[in-house]
Amino acid sequence: MIEERLINFKVGNRFGYDFGVATTWCKIFGSEFLTSGKTPLVVLHGGPGATHGYCLPIADLAVDNRSIIFYDQIGNGNSSHFPDAPVEFWEPSIFVEELKNLVVSLGIDKNHSILGQSWGGFLAQEYVLAHPQGLNSMVLSNTAASFPHFLQAANEWRAQLPIEVEETLKKCEANGTTDSQEYLDACDVFYRRHVCRLEEWPEEITSSFAEIDKDPTVYHTMNGPSEFHVIGTLKDWSAIDRLHDVEAPTLIVCGKFDEAAPWLSDELASGIVNSAVRIFEQSSHMPFHEERERYMEIVGAFLNSND
Repeated sequence: MIEERLINFKVGNRFGYDFGVATTWCKIFGSEFLTSGKTPLVVLHGGPGATHGYCLPIADLAVDNRSIIFYDQIGNGNSSHFPDAPVEFWEPSIFVEELKNLVVSLGIDKNHSILGQSWGGFLAQEYVLAHPQGLNSMVLSNTAASFPHFLQAANEWRAQLPIEVEETLKKCEANGTTDSQEYLDACDVFYRRHVCRLEEWPEEITSSFAEIDKDPTVYHTMNGPSEFHVIGTLKDWSAIDRLHDVEAPTLIVCGKFDEAAPWLSDELASGIVNSAVRIFEQSSHMPFHEERERYMEIVGAFLNSND
């Protein structure tokens, strides 16, 4: 059974603004097993500013009485948008509160697992450090423990782009024309190498990323104009010196050509005691698309081993 729900989230007064009550939209695969089956898995999408859509292949894990929950974080997709919120509003803490509210509202706060992909992995780390109670296990997919290090890895890949592409990127960033088609086309060369290496991108990816263009508030405020030109509120984020406090069993996965390069996964594993790393040799940032069957085998086995 697949079910969609709207969850109220009391945002309240922040920074002199009364945001009132927001709505978090979620979609549950195997909703009949939400509180009676195996440990449910909540999927935290990336961006920040994308939507759940590109992560939908992970619904393949909704087997053997396991529920998989997708949701659009506030500011994105089907959830409440706040285009006029001050810059200070868009910090990880608001998304941690939203996720906690979601699991409590769904009645799974005493037993749940999370899978954070890309920025969702940053959020997962903040969540497990703030609310470890009831968390059964965690998957950190294509992510890092430090945004400066994530940016370093992306720029290491960027240095290997064709010279003319790199010159275009530099020119547009220097001239402030990062919204030009010329810049977007140059970025696409990077994305095809290090975000998704499939020759034709599934509609799930293109439509999810199109949501950023519809409302770029979150992405532009927290990240910046591109994956390697980071000037937003997340630019200095790091959990490196806090990873030793993570107690939940953790699986760390990434692609060989991932913009979140494999050395970032090793860095995560070196800080999280109860962790293991798996590398997908034919993938970049989305192995759940690029090596879908193997991804489900590895992640599914990890979840089963911790039920």
